[in-house]
Amino acid sequence: MVVPELRPWRAARPHVVRIADAVRPRLARAAAAAKPRVARLARAGKPQVARVARPKTWQYAAGATTAGLALAAGVVTAAGPWDSSGQRTAERDRAAALGRAGGADHGRAPGAPAQPRPAPSAGPVLTGLGGVSTVKSAPDGKALAKTLTPLLKDPALGPRPAAAVVDVTTGRRLYGTDSDTALTPASTTKIATAVAALSAMGADHRLITRAALEPDTREVVLVGGGDPTLTAREASDGWASLRTLADQTAAALAQRGARDVTLSYDTTLYAGSQKHPIGVNPNLALVSPLMVDEGRTDDSTSGPVTRVTDPAADAARRFGDLLKDRGIKATSPGPSKATTRAKTLATVASPPLSALVERMLTDSDNDIAEALARQTAIATGHRADFAGADRAINARLRKLGLPVKGAAFKDGSGLNRADRLTAGLLTALLAKAADPAHPELRPALTGLPVAGFTGTLTTRYTDGAAGVVRAKTGTLTGVNTLAGTVVDQDGRLLAFAFMANNTTNTAAAQKALDKAVTTLAACGCR
Repeated sequence: MVVPELRPWRAARPHVVRIADAVRPRLARAAAAAKPRVARLARAGKPQVARVARPKTWQYAAGATTAGLALAAGVVTAAGPWDSSGQRTAERDRAAALGRAGGADHGRAPGAPAQPRPAPSAGPVLTGLGGVSTVKSAPDGKALAKTLTPLLKDPALGPRPAAAVVDVTTGRRLYGTDSDTALTPASTTKIATAVAALSAMGADHRLITRAALEPDTREVVLVGGGDPTLTAREASDGWASLRTLADQTAAALAQRGARDVTLSYDTTLYAGSQKHPIGVNPNLALVSPLMVDEGRTDDSTSGPVTRVTDPAADAARRFGDLLKDRGIKATSPGPSKATTRAKTLATVASPPLSALVERMLTDSDNDIAEALARQTAIATGHRADFAGADRAINARLRKLGLPVKGAAFKDGSGLNRADRLTAGLLTALLAKAADPAHPELRPALTGLPVAGFTGTLTTRYTDGAAGVVRAKTGTLTGVNTLAGTVVDQDGRLLAFAFMANNTTNTAAAQKALDKAVTTLAACGCR
């Protein structure tokens, strides 16, 4: 069980109190409606208990999940229909009803790929299937249009914004305006990158960084595996550690009696230019398969900051310093390529792809996004450059049956203004990620920032739909987009996408988008 730190709780507490006050009138009705269902679940569970004997590892995990849900239910009863992450009870109930084990292991104990597979994430946050919930039908399209259309005419959203709203349970489009028009999406591109990467590699896939020894030459090659989260910090916080790799490499060299080596580094996993089309920019490092701490020049872990000029050379130099601290003398590193005869000395693995996707979406991490685009190209047999990633992402989404007409993925992060997505594609991506037939795509939803609580939505919706909205933001000069999920007043899970191009005031455009989504959350729209 992960215990939240006190500091984030103190920061979130005012939001929770405000939310609890707002929803407390509904508590009595929700408790009364839930009581018969709880009794039925209890009676249904008794025969299962009698049959349990010598539980296996996965059964312990499932039991822990059940206990966690019970604890969460107690907290919700006291504070209102919310769980600790700010999601509505309807979402939590549906996840529990699907009967999947939760508590996904996001790789906080890095190691060899042979480690136990992480437990599957909780089921999709849907409502209203199989009589599990008492939610009403989806909003009426005409009523929804009457509610949203005036809001989208706000001049702050530019001359012709696009929008789409979809009922996630059925996939039916409830509202659309220019929803098939391809516009510049900014960082909402990362939703497409996430779905494509998860589809191509699976949620459990890990990225490997290794040190290899060339026979008879005592050349140690640091081979980049494309892990953008590799860290040299003393506290690795569960990410792959360059220090751990140095420990293992030094020990392996000592066993061979090698105390003096030639050090080099291999970045041949990727092809083409490392420089993003926007050029040198504090929002991302050069796109290299070998980097440490995203090439950041300070202790930050997210947001724009000056980057090192050569991430791979910087990582190799730091690796050499770590080897020296461990009794291994290494030359100043230079570029090379590990041969097929090179013997692996040590490896470190990233957390599973699910964790990388969630970090990318929550923090809008451009370095992870570009890495996952390249990894998608590699996994599907395309060239590992910007053009190859474009073709790979497009092909994966097309294979999933998604409407990619007019879409262009000139990068994985959305920093390239030549990217094109439609509001219809964005909502289709979200609905596909919630599809029970595609559990591998679930991190594309669970990584979305929670309004008023996490990531790029921490400071938004503080006076409106905090905790009810999960969404990815997108912002470039003249571009403001927002795509995610929301639970409406009837407990129905909706996917939405709002895209505004040619805006002139970022703050005003964001306010207009937030108002539209807050209205959607408050909508019964019958």
